[in-house]
Amino acid sequence: MSSRSLRNGVVLFTSDRSITPAALAVAAEERGFDTLYVPEHTHIPVKREAVHPGTGDATLPDDRYLRTLDPWVSLATAAAVTSRIRLATAVALPVESDPITLAKTIATLDHLSGGRVTLGAGFGWNTDELADHHVPAGKRRTVLREYVEAMRALWTQEEASYAGKFVSFGASWAYPKPVQAHIPLIIGAGGGPKTLAWIARNADGWMTTPQEQDVTAKIAALRKAWADAGRSGQPRVHVLVAAKPSPEQLAAWHESGVDELIWGVPDKSEADVVSYLDRLATRLELTAR
Repeated sequence: MSSRSLRNGVVLFTSDRSITPAALAVAAEERGFDTLYVPEHTHIPVKREAVHPGTGDATLPDDRYLRTLDPWVSLATAAAVTSRIRLATAVALPVESDPITLAKTIATLDHLSGGRVTLGAGFGWNTDELADHHVPAGKRRTVLREYVEAMRALWTQEEASYAGKFVSFGASWAYPKPVQAHIPLIIGAGGGPKTLAWIARNADGWMTTPQEQDVTAKIAALRKAWADAGRSGQPRVHVLVAAKPSPEQLAAWHESGVDELIWGVPDKSEADVVSYLDRLATRLELTAR
């Protein structure tokens, strides 16, 4: 099975008991992978009403949700020991941070890494978690839009200001600016019409969920929403691979405009993960760097 015509990333559901993000980044870069992804949960409320998209109720699939490392600290450690691999989140939850502080963190990481950051962001399925950050569940899309707009102002304007319902600040200086003129924003969420329309208006692309069905049809719908929003070019599409795809599936994804495949790696020891990467890189026919 070859995916040489597509970019390939790896995602580690980080925890405090497995391979470190830095060790994974080095091993992945050496084997020809293009991107390292890490997730975010600030905390998990013990009592929850939010339904997990995978289990269908408040039950969590496993306890890694309780043990997730901070994504930006994790990626900073990876940046320090690599030179090529992109540094991304799958997904971060920007609305759970102060937007001015988060803009500084991301800009600093992009500056120190030589322009390697991709912001993969979600709206947040865990509405109980969002509530502890004072984010109303029904307004989470609006809050994220304002955060993104405010951070982009801080990243690109000499004297940045923003006036919104959830974010507001007067003319301010904020350095460093990112190395990239435009940090890519990829939204990881179920590909319903509302989400695809939001992406077309506010983001640079879509990241599928593990439960996603009919990906090629939803890519077509995203392209239509993109054109309807008057956007030039094409949206980026990153597919989170939930099951081993067939050559026909890979070909279909490539034909439909998928840019990158994201492969999960196990939450295990460094030796186990490196062995897994060796097998995956061989299967994907990647070239060691």
